[in-house]
Amino acid sequence: MKTNTIAAIATAMSSSGIGIVRISGEEAFEIIDKIYKGKERLSKAPSHTIHYGHICDGDQVIDEVLVMIMKGPRSYTAEDTIEIDCHGGVLITKKVLETVLKYGARPAEPGEFTKRAFLNGRIDLSQAEAVIDVINAKNDYALKSSVKQLEGSISGKIRDIRESIIYHIAYIESALDDPEHISLDGYSDELSAAIAPLKTEISRLLKSADKGRVMAEGIRTVIMGKPNAGKSSLMNVLVGEERAIVTDVAGTTRDTLEENIRLEDISLNIIDTAGIRETEDIVEKIGVEKARNAAEEADLIIYVADGSCPLDENDEEILSFIEGRKAVVLLNKTDITMVLTVDQLKERTSHQIIPVSAKERLGIESLEEEIKNMFYQGEIDFNDEIYITNVRHKNALEGALKSLQMVEQSIENSMPEDFYSIDLMDAYEQLGSIIGEAVEDDLVNEIFSKFCMGK
Repeated sequence: MKTNTIAAIATAMSSSGIGIVRISGEEAFEIIDKIYKGKERLSKAPSHTIHYGHICDGDQVIDEVLVMIMKGPRSYTAEDTIEIDCHGGVLITKKVLETVLKYGARPAEPGEFTKRAFLNGRIDLSQAEAVIDVINAKNDYALKSSVKQLEGSISGKIRDIRESIIYHIAYIESALDDPEHISLDGYSDELSAAIAPLKTEISRLLKSADKGRVMAEGIRTVIMGKPNAGKSSLMNVLVGEERAIVTDVAGTTRDTLEENIRLEDISLNIIDTAGIRETEDIVEKIGVEKARNAAEEADLIIYVADGSCPLDENDEEILSFIEGRKAVVLLNKTDITMVLTVDQLKERTSHQIIPVSAKERLGIESLEEEIKNMFYQGEIDFNDEIYITNVRHKNALEGALKSLQMVEQSIENSMPEDFYSIDLMDAYEQLGSIIGEAVEDDLVNEIFSKFCMGK
C-alpha cells in the first residue's frame, strides 16, 4: 500500500554546513521513533522543539543530528512534520533520506510539501505560487513583491472583490426565487453603481502587471549600435566577465548573445546584437535582422553611439527606430578624442544621453540609475501597492473584468436579471481561480510540478 507520508532533501545537493531531510504525514512520528536514538521518544515530546541524537539503521549509526518536530496542524503542511538537520555532505544527507524511506516514507514529488499546505487549507493557491517566486526571485523588487504575496496581499484583495460579487449573485437568485418578498425594482442602477468600483480595482491590478512582469522576469534589454561602437565591450562590463568577443574588426558580433544580469535592485535580460549596417555578408545580414527583431520586442533599448566618429546613415536608422520607444543613448569612447558630442546627439533625439567609456568602465552607475528611474520611478513603495507578477493571475483578472463589463452591457440593454447573475458568477469563478477555488486538479498539478524537490 502506498504510504501517505512523504520525505525529501530540502537543501541543495552540495557540500554545506548542514543538510535537511523533511518528513510530513500521518506516519512521520512512527518513522522517526524507529530511526532516532536520543534521550526520549520524539512522538512523546512537545511540538516545536529540537532534539539532539543520532539517526540509526538498526545498530548502525548513520549520523549525529538535530531533529525539529512540529505536530499538525501547526506546521508548514498542516500535518505532522519533522526536519532532520544532519551534516551537509551529499552522501550523508542521501543516507539519512534513504533510512527514512526504508522505514516507511515515500519520496516526495516536486512541490508536494507546498501542495499539501494548499490542499490542507493553510495557504491559498496564490500564496503557494508566491513560495516558488520567492525561491526564484532575481532581484530585491521581485523578492519583496513575492514575500508580500506570500503574506496574502493578493488573496485579501481578491477575496474582498469576490465577497461583493457573491452578495449580488445571492440577492438576484433570492429575488428570482421569491419575487413576492424580494424586489428587483431599481436594482439594475444599484448593481451598476456596485460594479464600477470593482472594475476600477481590477483595472488597477491589471495596470500593475507590466511592472510586475519586469520585476519578476527582468527588463528585456537590447543593446544596439553600428559595428565597432562598443556594444560587446558594454555587454562584458554589465555581465562582469568576458562573454562577448571584442576586436577592432567591425562586424565581429554576428548573432544575438543573451545574459541575465543584476544591476543593484533590478534585473536585465540583456541581448547584445550584431551591429546595424548594410552588408553583403549573408551571415552578418541574418544577425542584423535578428537584432532588429529583438529590438521590436524589447522593454528597453540601449543605443551605443560611437563618440570617435560622426553620425552616419546606420546611426540615423537606429535613432529613427528608437523614437517613441523606451531607450537610453550612451555616447561611448569618452576615454579618447571625441568627434561626436552630447549636444549633437541632443539635436537628434529626446532620449537621455549618458557619456560612458565601456573600456574604462565609466558612466555605468549613471546608466543603472537612469534604468531604475525609467521603470521604477527610482524606488517602489511596497506598503500599500500590490503588483501582479503571475501571468495566470493576469489572465484571470482580464476574464473577470470582461465578465463585469458584460454585466454592464446587459444592464444597458435592459436584459433580464438572470443574465446579470450568469456573468457575475463567471467573474466570481475567474477570480476564484487565482486563490485556488473552482480550479481544476490538472492546473494544480501543473503549478506544483514546477517547484523544486523538497519544497
